[in-house]
Amino acid sequence: MTWRAGVLTLFPEMFPGPLGLSLAGRALRQGVWSIEAHDIRAHATDRHRTVDDTPFGGGAGMVMRPDVADAAIAAVADRRPLLCLTPRGHALTQTRVRALAGGPGVVLLCGRYEGVDQRVIEARGLEEVSIGDFVLSGGEPAALALLDACVRLLPGVMGAAESAAEESFSAGLLEYAHYTRPAEWQGRRVPEVLLSGHHAAVAAWRRAEAERVTRERRPDLWAAHGGDMQGASVASAAGTP
Repeated sequence: MTWRAGVLTLFPEMFPGPLGLSLAGRALRQGVWSIEAHDIRAHATDRHRTVDDTPFGGGAGMVMRPDVADAAIAAVADRRPLLCLTPRGHALTQTRVRALAGGPGVVLLCGRYEGVDQRVIEARGLEEVSIGDFVLSGGEPAALALLDACVRLLPGVMGAAESAAEESFSAGLLEYAHYTRPAEWQGRRVPEVLLSGHHAAVAAWRRAEAERVTRERRPDLWAAHGGDMQGASVASAAGTP
């Protein structure tokens, strides 16, 4: 069954964009997934095709009208999850991505201006999602990122299933560092354990490195993972700082 992506946007020409290339593009051509970009402006009712208006309560910027946004959603809504890309949403996680990739697809509403009228978000039960603590000009780049994260998990898209099993966030940790030939480059050698051929030692080193980098760079993930001094001692025992 084809995984179906629908994107509601003021700039449908932005899709599939980079998703038409590389692994996602090949999967798109093979019918593993599909994408339809729908122009929100097509659902405006006035001759100027107006999709926004000034915010109640005053303030800078404009707000996407609920009637126009709702009409756009109604044109594509089915059993797929409805998401709105906005910096005020819940943080997108690999767990949520995995769940979306395991479903029939997704419908994404790309916010613009100051955002989308809250009433349509509530009326349609839109899940508000953010890809990070920063602000974009619109939801389209966030939609591309979300779709890429989902598509790469679809069956047959990646060459090796174990690639997804060992990457960042798969076990609640950041991924360990990677090395390839040459074994020495500009005076820097690959860690000896990776040249040993000892699979158990390599696995232990990778686990310790994943714990170390998570502890140092993402204390929030480390805490959620249940990291403690025992984990730190395991990393030290494996020869990491």
